[in-house]
Amino acid sequence: MGPIPKLPLVFLITTLLFLTIFIGLSESNSDQVAELLSLQARSKSGVIRLDDHSLSRFLTSVKTPRPYWVLIFFDAAKLHDKHELHLKELRSDFALVASSFIENNEDPSSSSHAKLFFCDIEFQDSQYSFAQFGVNSLPHIRLIGPNHSLKESQQMDRGDFSRLAESMSEFIESKTKLVVGPIQRPPMLSKKQIMFANIGWLIWLPFIVKKIISGKTLLHDPRIWLSGAVFIYFFSVSGAMYNIIRKMPRFMVDRNDPSKLIFFYQGSGMQLGTEGFTVGFLYTIVGLLLAFLSRVLVTVRNVKVQLIVMIIALLVSFWAVKKVVYLDNWKTGYGVHAFWPSSWN
Repeated sequence: MGPIPKLPLVFLITTLLFLTIFIGLSESNSDQVAELLSLQARSKSGVIRLDDHSLSRFLTSVKTPRPYWVLIFFDAAKLHDKHELHLKELRSDFALVASSFIENNEDPSSSSHAKLFFCDIEFQDSQYSFAQFGVNSLPHIRLIGPNHSLKESQQMDRGDFSRLAESMSEFIESKTKLVVGPIQRPPMLSKKQIMFANIGWLIWLPFIVKKIISGKTLLHDPRIWLSGAVFIYFFSVSGAMYNIIRKMPRFMVDRNDPSKLIFFYQGSGMQLGTEGFTVGFLYTIVGLLLAFLSRVLVTVRNVKVQLIVMIIALLVSFWAVKKVVYLDNWKTGYGVHAFWPSSWN
């Protein structure tokens, strides 16, 4: 037999070398996935806390393509008291999306299992990581894909978490093509609380039935219905539902002068609780005066008294509505003279 040709030998050595490198990378990636799953299992919500070292281990030191996506929430505990940032609320819903994703994809046969990991980074412990991503304001959420470097990662816009958990889920599914699944929100009451509530209801049921039959309940008191109607009217016109949903504070500290408090925020993108209560109070005055004129004043037989009271009620109502319009124009930046003659200002 003659000597073995050099070309097949070189080809064989090259193939073995590439296979060795590929197997080594696969084992390394699988080890990192296993470690991430272990860290995820130790977290109550499934959110993994990263620092400068672990960020390098799972992202910057791993050769692409990585076998997983990483969604990072940048947090700063010192800013949690700034209600206008909504950091605590966003962090809570971020954890809710993480736990829902894990629960909906816990089956290893699922196509999304172990393909996405939710992480957070605390500014106090990882300022270098903040600088690497170029994060200079909060809230901030980044998605790092299998082929992305840190600079190529995708930032979640504010509109992508406007509806909190649901918006985050839609962003993830649109960018990664992974399935998050339904958001698993915890029940308002635990099973024990529901059980005790049912027992209490059964105990009080005979007494309630007796009161209803005798006509001595609060529901038979007209003053309760009157108070309830006024409350519902005030609740409707004061923007209280907006304040509850957005968890808006009644006031905020002036950034330029921390010794001062801001009760009225100039700008159409935000409303403080005091603003809503003020507008609701003014509108309630108008509503009560209208009810007084239509239900009480008409029973007065003296025409002069009716006329004087009506004029006073109209003047007060006009003053209240003018204040509401002025406040609205001041917030939005429109001139008051656009709606009112300058002599009235």
